Amino acid sequence: MRYTGRLDLALICAENPAGCVASGVFTRNAFCAAPVELCRERLEKRRAKAILANAGIANACTGEDGKIRASEMARIASEALGCPAASVLVSSTGVIGTQVDLDPVVRSMPRLVKALRPHGWQDAARAIMTTDTVEKMASARLDLGGRSFTIGGIAKGSGMIAPDMATLLVFVCTDAAVSPEVLDHWTRIGADKSFNCITVDGDTSTNDSLIVLAGGAAGNPPITDIDGPESRAFGEVLASVLRDLSIQVVMDAEGATKLIEIAVSGAADRESARQVAFTVANSPLVKTAFFGQDANWGRIVAAAGRSHVRLIPERVSLFFEDLCVFKGGTPVLGEETERKASEIFKHKEIRVRLDLGLGDASFTAYTCDLSFDYVKINASYRS
Repeated sequence: MRYTGRLDLALICAENPAGCVASGVFTRNAFCAAPVELCRERLEKRRAKAILANAGIANACTGEDGKIRASEMARIASEALGCPAASVLVSSTGVIGTQVDLDPVVRSMPRLVKALRPHGWQDAARAIMTTDTVEKMASARLDLGGRSFTIGGIAKGSGMIAPDMATLLVFVCTDAAVSPEVLDHWTRIGADKSFNCITVDGDTSTNDSLIVLAGGAAGNPPITDIDGPESRAFGEVLASVLRDLSIQVVMDAEGATKLIEIAVSGAADRESARQVAFTVANSPLVKTAFFGQDANWGRIVAAAGRSHVRLIPERVSLFFEDLCVFKGGTPVLGEETERKASEIFKHKEIRVRLDLGLGDASFTAYTCDLSFDYVKINASYRS
C-alpha cells in the first residue's frame, strides 16, 4: 500500500458463512474517512463477514473517489471470500488526503485469503501499524453456564490519539453468542471506559474505528438480556480487553518514555472530573515536565485551574503516588518532599492524584510524556 518490506494489509474473516453479529464506534471528527462512512452504513444491519484493513494511506479527505475506492476494497475482498460485498467492512490508517491504490489490494488478495488462519493475529496486528513500534494484542476467557468463550483483539495507535472515540484502529473478536443489542451496548460502554480515557497528544483522528465481531461458535445460549448476569459478565470481560489495548496504545505513544495516570477525585460530577483530568493530561507543559523528570507540581495545578471547572484552591490536594505535594492552597514544603517527588518522576509509570474536595465523583485519564522524538516523528510523518 505504502510501506516497503513490511506487512500493511490485513484481513479478518468469520468462519461462519453467515458472518457475525457486529458493532462499532467511530471518530466524531467532521472530516471522517471514507472507510468510516462505509462501516457506519453497513453496520446498521449489525452483521459482518470480514474486515479488510490497510496501513499507510488513510483514505480521508479524498472525496467521492475515496468512497468508491473504499467500496472497491470491500468488493475485491468479497469476491475472493465468496461473500456479499455489503458484508465486508473496511478500515484504513495513514496519510490523509492520498487515494488508496487498488492494484496492491487486487494482487495481494489471493495470498491474503489463502493465509487466513486462527493464529494469524500477530501478523494482522503488525499489518495495521504505522508509527507503532510494537504489535498490540490482548485476550481474555470467561466461563458461563458450562461454556467457555474468548474475547481477543488487536489495536494500532501511537500518535493522533485523544478521546471522542480515542490514528486508532481496534478490531476485537469473540466466539460468544450475543444479540446485536447486547454487543452494541457493551461495545459503547467498553469504549467509554477505555479508549475514551486516553490521550497522547489531544488530536482526534479522521479514521478512529473500534469494531467488535461476535461469531457464536462457543455454543453458549445466546446472551440477549442486557441487564442479565451473563450480559454483565460479558461486558466486564470485553471492557477489560479494551482497557488492556488502550493502555498499550499509550505505552507505545510516539516518542513516549512514561505512562502517566491522572486520577481526579472529589469532583462535583463525573464530567467535571473528566474535564480536569484531560486538561492536565493534554498540557504540553505538564507532559514535558514528566519527560524532563521535573516534579513541577505548579504546572499541574495551573492546568487544573484553567479547565473551566469551578474549583476552590484551598480544598485541592495533589499527590505524586502517595506523596502529597500541594494542599490547602499552598505547597508542602521541605527538602525531603522535593527529593521524593524527584525520585517518583524517574519512574516509567507514574500516578498523579488530584483531589478537588468538592464531591464524590471521579475520573481517571491515561497519558504519556512529550519528548523530542514526538516532534521528530511528526515533523516528517509524510516523508
